[in-house]
Amino acid sequence: MPSPIDLRSDTVTQPTPAMRRAMAEAEVGDDVFGDDPTVQRLEARVAAWLGKEAALFVPSGTMANQLAVRVHTRPGDEILVEAQAHLYYYEAGAPAALSGVMCRCLEGRRGVFTAAQVDAALRPPDVHFPPTRLVCVENTHNRGGGKVWPLATLREVAACARRHGLALHLDGARLWNASAASGVPEREYAVLFDTVSVCFSKALGAPVGSALAGPAELIGAARRFRKMFGGGMRQAGILAAAALYALEHHRERLAEDHARARRLAEVLAGLPGAAIDPATVETNLVYFRVTRRPAAEVVAALAAEGVRVLASGPDTVRAVPHLNVTAADFERALEAFRRVLG
Repeated sequence: MPSPIDLRSDTVTQPTPAMRRAMAEAEVGDDVFGDDPTVQRLEARVAAWLGKEAALFVPSGTMANQLAVRVHTRPGDEILVEAQAHLYYYEAGAPAALSGVMCRCLEGRRGVFTAAQVDAALRPPDVHFPPTRLVCVENTHNRGGGKVWPLATLREVAACARRHGLALHLDGARLWNASAASGVPEREYAVLFDTVSVCFSKALGAPVGSALAGPAELIGAARRFRKMFGGGMRQAGILAAAALYALEHHRERLAEDHARARRLAEVLAGLPGAAIDPATVETNLVYFRVTRRPAAEVVAALAAEGVRVLASGPDTVRAVPHLNVTAADFERALEAFRRVLG
């Protein structure tokens, strides 16, 4: 029987044989002591790629985002974040627990908010209100269906934040996808922000790891907080080697995932059991509504057909083409969608 096709997320990717060889052959040291040469190469590469002074390798995107919150704020502060953003929605209450800050949520359109919304959210100085310190943006936006922020809108939001003396953080877990879809280089997005997080273990296919990039002073502070949060790693070069390999070999193929996501959306749009506007699929994330039965039942039916997807709401399903889905796998998955939803 064929192996299941796992479309739940691009986090399910597994290292390729070549990536495993790079990991096995990695030169390593003790990264907490600062002497792992492969980690050092990765951090320098990411910083240069994003146009920042320094970068820090961390175990997860959640840690990268929360380190950014910690270095930009003090307990009792407030941060502005979109209501469906990963930093607020999927990170286990970490802003409150780890940094003692509260989130002020902006209602965006597919994750995108405006400078006017930032302006409207800011309150006058008053002892009754927490000081607002930081604006956080997610690009691409996960729960926005992989939405790419328009560069002009980002520039307006950044300019507004600067006028008010606010810091800016970019959750760029899928910034590689935003760049591949828009043609805008990653550093052109990153220049608008004080700090930027990027992920290697999603679309790029590394098994573990993210990075936080920014000014050397802030990244130095983040290194201490990484240790405090339990993220200090020893011979981490084994993992950094996978991230380096992913950067060098897997970025160019992201357009393939995007093309498959659009094709899946077009197929789903023609099925009576699903509802989606293919024009909303810009990158590798496909969110669609199910119209005839609950999402959990559709997920179970697709699993019985050998295709794994994720219920993201009572009537919403997510499917994500990725590195480990072959052309034959994808065609088999399309047939399963047709049988279950047709």
